[in-house]
Amino acid sequence: MTTPQPLAGSAGWYGKELDRSGAWIRSLTDTHRAEIDAALARVRHRPLFSFSRDDFPLPTTAALLAEISDELENGFGAVRLRGLPVERYSDDDIRRIFWGLGRHLGTAVYQNARGEIMGEVRDETKRPDKTYAPTEPGHIMSSRARARSTGPLRWHTDRCDVIALLCVRNAKAGGVSKLTSIVTIYNEILRRRPDLAPLLFEPFHWDWRKQDPDSPELTYDSPIISYVDGAFSTYAGNSMIFSAQEYPGVPELTPAQVEVLHLFDEISQEPGLPIDMDFQPGDVQWLLNYAALHSRTSYIDHPEPRRRRHLIRLWLKRDVGRPMVSRFGKHVVAMGEPSAPLKPGGRFAIADAVTVNDAWGN
Repeated sequence: MTTPQPLAGSAGWYGKELDRSGAWIRSLTDTHRAEIDAALARVRHRPLFSFSRDDFPLPTTAALLAEISDELENGFGAVRLRGLPVERYSDDDIRRIFWGLGRHLGTAVYQNARGEIMGEVRDETKRPDKTYAPTEPGHIMSSRARARSTGPLRWHTDRCDVIALLCVRNAKAGGVSKLTSIVTIYNEILRRRPDLAPLLFEPFHWDWRKQDPDSPELTYDSPIISYVDGAFSTYAGNSMIFSAQEYPGVPELTPAQVEVLHLFDEISQEPGLPIDMDFQPGDVQWLLNYAALHSRTSYIDHPEPRRRRHLIRLWLKRDVGRPMVSRFGKHVVAMGEPSAPLKPGGRFAIADAVTVNDAWGN
């Protein structure tokens, strides 16, 4: 299942080199911005999420987005797009532009059981309508709660093909987005401990209940790495593997498995390997979840509400036929596109969305 040789190609980057070269950065031109304005005028009075790629035409910008799409799938796996003048637009217009750009790269999927289609990533801990209970020993805060705070985010991947983040406002300090190449992590593990690398291709038990409190089962299984027909993909967030050990009936991790998981996490954070992206207003980060881990540092926000850090997030599904091993990733849940049935109040139960999809990677 594994290859004895290190993997080659631009996906195996080191952050210090990618940052120095700037090769992952793309910039909007005046022509691109004029096209975006013209497309916005066509959909400004339409409900958000109601329009398609064809309704948001971008004659020359579409070529740039196609280049970004190719870079995600066949290149670095991450692109920083700069130059969207967010200060010129209302919040509603920004969302329509982001939706229109996203439709050129894929189809949006739900991000959680609340039926969220476009995530608003900002600190919600001070909102009067929100209650955040103190964390108990051993409790793992949900990914949504962590993202909606000023705290750091652990290294992880998400349950989608591409994650897109648009910066509307950045923090007073901190909030740096960090990316690490999975190919580089694997190559480093293979170089240092070739005896451990094959374990990443074997199934692990993942904590489902802490991710989705109403999950019908406590765990699901998936390998960390899939390698099929030259396509190298990852599914990571090793804390969920370790927390799954708390449940009865879950096989105990072997010493070798524990060792490779710790080595994976250690290498991902080594100096020179991650790239730091200090979001600026108008930046869009496009990330192929199979190619890189992402995390975030903690941040200090502005005291004024209108100046506080605000990012908008899309999860996209792409129809590119990427081959993966069967039952890879969070294959037990298909939250689906916005056509999936929602319960009153904009929620649906995870148990109702479960489809054990054995053909996920076929």
